[in-house]
Amino acid sequence: MPTNEVTRAEVRVSTEDLKLDLPFFTNVLGFRLEQIFPADDPAIAVVSGYGVRLRLERGVADNAGTLRLLCDDPLQFASGKTELTAPNGMRVEIVDANPPLQQPTTQHSFVVRRLKDRAPWIIGRAGMHYRDLIPDRLGGSIIASHIRIPDGGPVPDMVHYHTVGFQLIYCYRGWVDVIYEDQGGPIRLGAGDCVIQPPEIRHRVLEASDNVEVIEIGVPAEHITTIDHDMVLPTATRNPDRIFGGQRFVHHKVAEAQWSPWRINGFEHRDTGICKGTAGVANVQVARRASGGDAPGISSHDSDILFSFVMEGTMTLNGDGDNAHSLSPGDGFVVPPGVRTQYSQCSDDLELLEVSLPGEFATHRHDTL
Repeated sequence: MPTNEVTRAEVRVSTEDLKLDLPFFTNVLGFRLEQIFPADDPAIAVVSGYGVRLRLERGVADNAGTLRLLCDDPLQFASGKTELTAPNGMRVEIVDANPPLQQPTTQHSFVVRRLKDRAPWIIGRAGMHYRDLIPDRLGGSIIASHIRIPDGGPVPDMVHYHTVGFQLIYCYRGWVDVIYEDQGGPIRLGAGDCVIQPPEIRHRVLEASDNVEVIEIGVPAEHITTIDHDMVLPTATRNPDRIFGGQRFVHHKVAEAQWSPWRINGFEHRDTGICKGTAGVANVQVARRASGGDAPGISSHDSDILFSFVMEGTMTLNGDGDNAHSLSPGDGFVVPPGVRTQYSQCSDDLELLEVSLPGEFATHRHDTL
């Protein structure tokens, strides 16, 4: 039987608590981490060592184990069969080694997530604390995480990459040092700065200030993080215009921002250049109350996904069946397309982070809710 189509093999091992099992395999047995996902609450980790690759997976019943063969073309192996069973009961799965990224259809909902509601912080990848800002994740189409690192200093991270369609890192509080493939030396993100991590760009978090907080957006919600044990950063080459999966690395600095009128009356915004950098896949804007600006009117939009995060100040979000939501720093919300809303009782220091997919969309004005 030909085997040249198989690129690697995995043995699936059931785990009830990945946080306990993963340190055992890596620290005690000496396996090395290859992949882990989802980042905010890992349920699957792939480790390798001594000629074997193990897939630790939570929530599976696998008494005899499962051998996974990852192939460049699964249909050309084992006469096109994708599942086999060995005489001892072990299941054999033949799967695509490089499956295409699947973007789930957005399941629209009006979402308000408030910090004071005390949503749990979950310890995720590299010891970082994650707070979910979109609990239903709009059907798996997006994840928005409020991430914090309580203790500053070096971050126990490794060179890795994400198989994503879009990913944003916005520094909300403090600072963090990150290094990226082909982008030169370490980059310090201070409060108000952001980067997009194009698909599969290698990077590593180096160091952070005490109590640093970032907002991370990932599309789709569940995506694979792969460890690259071979690449050393910084790379010998520097190519800031390199295209990764149709996108270019973008580093937006608040100190260099230019402000202009926003899509909603009474606000001004700074554009991050992310719409251009992603070729229209997404856009990221920061909006604030304009001095002496008009009262915000009633509006709707036609963006597939429109997520906002309150960074400073307070406001009331009116909409969703005439409900009024009082918002303050740390709160996030999603307004579905076609839903009329109004930003009211906005404090003078109100500042919002807005992320849209796609990058360009229309805003419509209305007289009534």
